[in-house]
Amino acid sequence: MSRILMVSSEAAPYAKTGGLADVVGALPYALQQLGHEVAVLIPRYRSTFRYATRRVTGPFQVQLGPYPWYPSVFTTEQPSPFYFLDLPDFYDRDGIYNDRSGEFGDNDLRFGMLSLATFHFARYHFRPDILHCHDWQGGLVPAYFKLWFAGDPAFLGAKTVETIHNLGYQGLFPRSSIIRVGLPEWLYRQDLLEFHGGISLLKSGLVYADAITTVSPHYAEETQTPEFGYGLDGLLRARKAQLTGILNGVDYSQWNPATDPHIPSNYSVEDLSGKAVCKRELLNEFGLSHAPQDRPVIGIVSRLTGQKGADLILEVAPYLFREDVYMVVLGSGEPYFEGMFRHIRDTNPGRVGLRLGYDDALAHRVEAGSDIFLMPSRYEPCGLNQIYSLKYGTVPVVRATGGLDDTIDGETGFKFWEYSGYALLLALEDCLRAWKDTDRWTKMMRTGMTRDFSWMTSALQYDSLFRTLLHP
Repeated sequence: MSRILMVSSEAAPYAKTGGLADVVGALPYALQQLGHEVAVLIPRYRSTFRYATRRVTGPFQVQLGPYPWYPSVFTTEQPSPFYFLDLPDFYDRDGIYNDRSGEFGDNDLRFGMLSLATFHFARYHFRPDILHCHDWQGGLVPAYFKLWFAGDPAFLGAKTVETIHNLGYQGLFPRSSIIRVGLPEWLYRQDLLEFHGGISLLKSGLVYADAITTVSPHYAEETQTPEFGYGLDGLLRARKAQLTGILNGVDYSQWNPATDPHIPSNYSVEDLSGKAVCKRELLNEFGLSHAPQDRPVIGIVSRLTGQKGADLILEVAPYLFREDVYMVVLGSGEPYFEGMFRHIRDTNPGRVGLRLGYDDALAHRVEAGSDIFLMPSRYEPCGLNQIYSLKYGTVPVVRATGGLDDTIDGETGFKFWEYSGYALLLALEDCLRAWKDTDRWTKMMRTGMTRDFSWMTSALQYDSLFRTLLHP
């Protein structure tokens, strides 16, 4: 079996802003079950201080650009695959990428340090066969490897893999960042790191990695189109032979209505009775206690942004609430959309429950208590909430893009293709008609609950990719 070193900016539960953390938090354990040795290196942010850790090594010198730095590496007190790169000047801050003032101006240095320090850590503590880098924050690892470490005896035969979790985030910095992160200036070429007058750290990974993956098969195809490629579609088409779409899994030990400690009544595919209890308590929690139990509840757990289709929801709301439906919304995002969701709540009194912010336990209760889960994303590399919904017997209505298209079919939910309010409204009308057919609806619920999107399925595909890279 292989030794796999993952490099990421996030890993649940230690540091999380989105789905990247869930992937990096769960995939290593699935790979370990297949016999691989796995280590994960993330920064030691202030948010990780509440976890008991011990120093593994350091301080040691890392020459990043013209300056020497002296990071250390910590790991958890209990055996685990997770390691933390400690450098207070870079990581001991209120946020991961930004604070209230905006994006940190030295993010190129912060994640350049993570990428370069990976090799210093790996040389003495975990010599890898595979360096698995995630998103733009790990994008410099393949470049550093090819330029400086590929011939090093400590890394002979190693291969690099770059995973795109969301191509919309590319790690864009000024041209001067090449020197700041210690790379030669000749890399500022259109076929290398140059990107629209600056540089892209994600492009670095896409150019130099031995293999590229995305988080769903459909998204792998979409990234090669101008609509979803964000200026990198040409590069991804050129590297099509090295590009693979592997659908993310979910952690059913955390997301399972039969065992979920966050919901008021557990239930299963064999006994659905607890779902009615969850629905009643959800309506109470959102201040909709008067709502009748025999009407559908639409649930939304989302960032309130254009990417997530918030504009389509606003467009269809006046027509949707002509039907006798109720809606609960949990999320936060762009001020405009937050304000508009407040407007929807205020103009439909007693029909809409709204919580701005994020609450993980409440997210579980929304999944369990809703009848329908709405996810009309403009694009969605993988998506996890629609998979959670299936497990909780909550029928999804999604736009057929990325992982939403890969995970939802006519037996488990409803899809629409055109990105328009009209197309979304037609899908919702189909869904509400199905809701009235109790036998059909119950069958859809139970079919979705039996679908398997566990991490082991994904890990087996990564295992196959790693084997191919190491033994072509």
